[in-house]
Amino acid sequence: MHKQDQPLIFELTKPGRIGYSLPELDVPEASLSELLPEEFIRQEEPNLPEVSELDIMRHYTALSRRNHGVDSGFYPLGSCTMKYNPKINENVARFPGFAHVHPLQEAGTVQGALELMYDLQQHLKEITGMDEVTLQPAAGAHGEWTGLMMIRAFHEANGDLDRVKVIVPDSAHGTNPASATVAGLQTVTVKSGPDGLVDLEDLKKVVGPDTAALMLTNPNTLGLFEEQITEMAEIIHGVGGKLYYDGANLNAVLSKARPGDMGFDVVHLNLHKTFTGPHGGGGPGSGPVGVKKDLIPFLPKPLVVKEGEEFKLDYDRPQSIGRVKPYYGNFGINVRAYTYIRSMGPDGLKAVTEYAVLNANYMMRRLAEYYDLPYDKHCKHEFVLSARRQKKLGVRALDIAKRLLDFGYHPPTIYFPLNVEECMMIEPTETESKETLDGFIDAMIQIAKEAQEQPEIVQEAPHTTVISRLDEALAARKPVLRYQLQSNR
Repeated sequence: MHKQDQPLIFELTKPGRIGYSLPELDVPEASLSELLPEEFIRQEEPNLPEVSELDIMRHYTALSRRNHGVDSGFYPLGSCTMKYNPKINENVARFPGFAHVHPLQEAGTVQGALELMYDLQQHLKEITGMDEVTLQPAAGAHGEWTGLMMIRAFHEANGDLDRVKVIVPDSAHGTNPASATVAGLQTVTVKSGPDGLVDLEDLKKVVGPDTAALMLTNPNTLGLFEEQITEMAEIIHGVGGKLYYDGANLNAVLSKARPGDMGFDVVHLNLHKTFTGPHGGGGPGSGPVGVKKDLIPFLPKPLVVKEGEEFKLDYDRPQSIGRVKPYYGNFGINVRAYTYIRSMGPDGLKAVTEYAVLNANYMMRRLAEYYDLPYDKHCKHEFVLSARRQKKLGVRALDIAKRLLDFGYHPPTIYFPLNVEECMMIEPTETESKETLDGFIDAMIQIAKEAQEQPEIVQEAPHTTVISRLDEALAARKPVLRYQLQSNR
């Protein structure tokens, strides 16, 4: 149901109105039949709206006001690190020397861009404790797949063709088993103990000569640090496997602890999370992958290297898994991450972790009185609450998420991880003020009281949004196109 009746763009159509102007053609005109096969040429004009420039500007401006983004409001989406993207990053990414280069230029004409990429690789190596880094992967899951393909190539090069099992915790991000499957490997689940951490005894049961890798993030998806990570590394390395670090939660340990020092052999980073590239809307992302020494030969090619005072792209890598993305990664996001690292400096990056952890623990303790706290211990950058007590009153985590929209907040992640009933996973990040945290906390407390006193208010939420409660599952499974082409109306 529409709460505000704003016409759709097709409803504003008036034949003959034009909302654009194009420059005069300054190249020889060519017919479509000269450019495309006949079967790909449209036989009828497309049914595009005919509106004025003012109408179309107002249309998209009105739509933008309905969007929720990091710049418009608090975005505590657990395990997504939806933190503020400093605008200095955007300014630097728009420098002509970065924005206007072409990926097919000769290396000698883009030495500045190559130097930035090389320098970024060095920073990420130091931050992660890895020996080499590739910037090619386009996002986190792509980085996961790239890392697993290198692990697979490593084992195959050593004749270990039976190493096809990837162990993942039952609290893992869903991309972990998905990436393993796409990489042609098989997934084995290791259980979590009652403390929310990997059960070492269960891990010992599932490892063996067919183990290719253990894949996990630290802290884990519950926001808890795996205190026995070095023991886990010994178990995996003891059977000849590799340890893979999912960098989704690196914001919790940035410049405080390094995956390489924990025993990890491969790590991917989410530059669009930890290192403040624009996040959401489908991208673009960037998921660099770092590796320890024995996996360097298998890195994607080309790799940015330095020879003397010159930077170049190294294609001479016979054991490489090959190119995993056109050109050399999402360069604009890499520029933003580089700007962030250089502008923050070592002390600033440490402060990121300190404030992220402080904010999460502050929120967790204030909300523990009103919601169930499955793991009553210090968290890292994020924490999980359970709406079990609200469920007994007829209010579920989904209802709470919908009600938060009435307060202007993006809901947290819900129903994940799966091993927590009515789970709500909250990550405030370090960029939010105490006033913002308190406002969100107050909203959550009010919703908890409503669940006790007037549960229908929560059950029927949201009440103030343009569109009332949607059935997301039905919308995804049976989408309805309201306006067909003109010829089909």
